Amino acid sequence: MHQRAAQVLHDNWTGTSTVPSHGLYPHQWSWDSAFIAIGLRHLSPLRAQIELETLLDAQWGDGRIPHIVFNPSVPLDAYFPSPDFWRSSTAGHAAGAPRTVQTSGIVQPPVHALAAWLVHLSDPGLSRARSFLPRIYPRLAAWHRYLLHRRDLGGGGLASVVHPWEQGMDNAPSWDTPLSRVTPAPAHSFRRADLDHGAAEDRPTDLDYGRYVRLAADYRDGEYRDVPGEGYGGDGDGASEFAVEDPAFNALLIASEHALARIAQELGATGTARHIRAERLTAALVDRLWDPAEGMFFCRDVRTGELIPERGVSGLIPLLLPTLPRDIAATLVRTTYGPHFGLGDSTRLVPSYDLTGDAFDPHRYWRGPAWFNTNWLLERGLRLHGEHARAEALRTELLDTADTSGFAEYVDPFTGEACGALGFSWTAALTLDLLHDVPDAEYGQLTHSAHDSKLGTGAKGGNGA
Repeated sequence: MHQRAAQVLHDNWTGTSTVPSHGLYPHQWSWDSAFIAIGLRHLSPLRAQIELETLLDAQWGDGRIPHIVFNPSVPLDAYFPSPDFWRSSTAGHAAGAPRTVQTSGIVQPPVHALAAWLVHLSDPGLSRARSFLPRIYPRLAAWHRYLLHRRDLGGGGLASVVHPWEQGMDNAPSWDTPLSRVTPAPAHSFRRADLDHGAAEDRPTDLDYGRYVRLAADYRDGEYRDVPGEGYGGDGDGASEFAVEDPAFNALLIASEHALARIAQELGATGTARHIRAERLTAALVDRLWDPAEGMFFCRDVRTGELIPERGVSGLIPLLLPTLPRDIAATLVRTTYGPHFGLGDSTRLVPSYDLTGDAFDPHRYWRGPAWFNTNWLLERGLRLHGEHARAEALRTELLDTADTSGFAEYVDPFTGEACGALGFSWTAALTLDLLHDVPDAEYGQLTHSAHDSKLGTGAKGGNGA
């Protein structure tokens, strides 16, 4: 299995980064590269470092890390929206978009500092010899400043996403209500390249896709401006209609804040301020997005101020956080294994959406299938909160399903049937991570409070195993 997973990453390697898959996703994606680096560190810590460095080379002056870095050798019609849609170097000029590389103008979940710290731990000697952390720390700090300041659109301390693609779970039912306010772009104004590689019944509908395009175009036409407290710029119909605080996006930001604190310590600073900020963000996450009656976190529609009552896997991801109140962590575990997600009973892996929800579909993109990155995060969360037997059972299912599905992009949560692209990079990368017997301490010390005595313990060097 190790060899097969390694082969997927070899086949998808471009020389400076890894594509998610050559057909459907022929460029570099932001959070994909972070997950890929976590797996690559077991094959080549150098390649893992280069993966993150390539992505960060495309960072904008305002700190944002774009969700796509385009490969100029790929034809424009191979993927939509293509570079000529985003017009990053012109529309993004005021926000500091790079001139020498074309990117999108939106972002994806901030897994990067978490990945960078794990990559460093896999070979600290190489990392120090290449000054890996000193070179990327300022960029990661700028990325977090952007999210914490420019994207606090609700004024409650959490980062907002301004497009479903930013949260990464593109087609989740949680977006249906805020998207319903957006006038879709005319069908004749774009061509969906994704349908060249996947069945229409498994992909977002044309109506939803038209809304995605309208939101992105309006954000572009507003020169990618973010206006805290007021949504974001642009004069189009959908320009200020979509702003959502998402639990998974913010949980990953918090986990990466803890990781930045560890990086700061490695570089000679204390890291205390970052740990305190992460704890403050955890409290804000609970205050704004936790629903005790439902036993999970929900998205908040910033435009209306209301929680969006759709149970998605995003609402379970805060289990990853070490300073989550113990009773909330225990409740999240019960919800994961209860009737809405069915883990250990009706489902092999945690589905992306509520099994009892009206929109549930075991094969349609983010509306029911199980994904390997979200299940990997939950496996780590279970382990962090002492649920070792359950974590081990989930790890076993993840490894078996990844292998038998051909390292699929996502799978039917009941049967493990492959869906989407095969030979998908983050599936292969996270398989490698699960195959390595990484000590619990490596993940535990990643995010423990600055006041926790475990924080000073060292991780093993070598290949991270």
